[in-house]
Amino acid sequence: MSVKDPEQQNKTSVTKVEGSGQNPQEYAIGGCSTPAMMDDSTPNTTQLMEAVVARENLVKALKRVERNKGAAGIDNRGTTELRALLIEQWPLVKEQLLDGTFKPQPVKRVEIPKPGGGMRKLGIPTVLDRLIQQALHQILSPIFEMGFSEQSFGFRPGRSAHDAVKAAQNFAESGNRIVIDLDLDSFFDRVNHDILMARVARKVEDKRVLLLIRRYLQSGVMIAGVKMSTESGTPQGGPLSPLLSNILLDDFDKELARRGHKFCRYADDVNIYVRSKKAGERVKASVTRFLEHRLRLKVNNTKSEVDRPWNRKFLGYSMTWHKKPRLKIAPNSLKRLKAKLHTLFRKGRGRNLGRFIREDLNPLLRGWANYFHLTEVKGVLEDLDKWIRHHLRCLLWRQWKKPGTRFKRLATAGISRERAKSSVSNGRGPWWNSGASHMNDAFRRKYFDKLGLISLLDQVRRVKALA
Repeated sequence: MSVKDPEQQNKTSVTKVEGSGQNPQEYAIGGCSTPAMMDDSTPNTTQLMEAVVARENLVKALKRVERNKGAAGIDNRGTTELRALLIEQWPLVKEQLLDGTFKPQPVKRVEIPKPGGGMRKLGIPTVLDRLIQQALHQILSPIFEMGFSEQSFGFRPGRSAHDAVKAAQNFAESGNRIVIDLDLDSFFDRVNHDILMARVARKVEDKRVLLLIRRYLQSGVMIAGVKMSTESGTPQGGPLSPLLSNILLDDFDKELARRGHKFCRYADDVNIYVRSKKAGERVKASVTRFLEHRLRLKVNNTKSEVDRPWNRKFLGYSMTWHKKPRLKIAPNSLKRLKAKLHTLFRKGRGRNLGRFIREDLNPLLRGWANYFHLTEVKGVLEDLDKWIRHHLRCLLWRQWKKPGTRFKRLATAGISRERAKSSVSNGRGPWWNSGASHMNDAFRRKYFDKLGLISLLDQVRRVKALA
């Protein structure tokens, strides 16, 4: 089952993101398919570069990069050109990697809208750099993965956004009815290179690998043909970025665990659960000092709050106020879905309705329902299904245009001639008519079921049954 996380996809890259609300064994952003453990086959950390360029590791990385596809970097080469590029350049690149002289190219700057407003900066590496980063990721991930916190869920094999949401629900159910919702201000742009590299060096002794990672961090970005240096940050868009972010924030996880806090972290989304508002304010001040002084990260105090869990959202979900809280879809998530659908319906004007449903509408609805299948409040899904059918009836009414055509269509659908005649001459607009009884009676749910329209409620139930 394939799913896209609507809340997190903008945090990754423009490459393909797959999974079932999870970070599966093979990562979304050029991730690692290596199990999260070290064994006797794990290379000596003083000779990691030999493992990085080993044929088996490179073949696995090549397949991953090709499967993820993604946009081209500053060289305008796509993944379909990667094999030819390797035939031409790999012997020299391999030699440079082994002797420590390889230099990455700058990343291509791309900006995409954030769900909450503003723009998110992505850095798209060249396809060759993406391959090398992926090969590095596959070797480094098992070395660090075994030491990461159990309460860290983002960009890790076998862990998911759904796991994080359920852990948050359990904390609230156990009596921790106050959440400290931390927002790290421009996290991926603020990562201090020296602090990050010091943490990588704790487990990596191969100086060539350390130098290569440093060069990737400082490779710069290309904006409108001008190279800009990068003194801080780890650009989102490359396979290494998620792992490096977890390496840096692992110190924060360990500090929270040492203090005995109950918390969930998914990348830079952090929720800490306590029992009182007073304790929440105290903990928020304390962890803010730790983040700013020890890790040189900035907490956005305008977006960070100490509040009840049902007043906040976490990874697109919220929860009810009950003693045993139920998961629900956060209002902002519903708002974003409707905004996407509004854009889609505008594109659907003039299209064959069945083809529009199958090719455009259903893929969006299926992915959204698969991600939000944890919801335990179903009424909102019923309302959304009705709202979607209302819009589809509006498309039909607009497509018919002339009163004669509308009269004929209504009569063919079983509406009496007298009622059809009065309906098409009522002087009302498309939205009113598409919600009126004549359109609802003529085009009931069964009509859209025959066209293959996915019901969000039915899809959520189906995914729950399979989970």
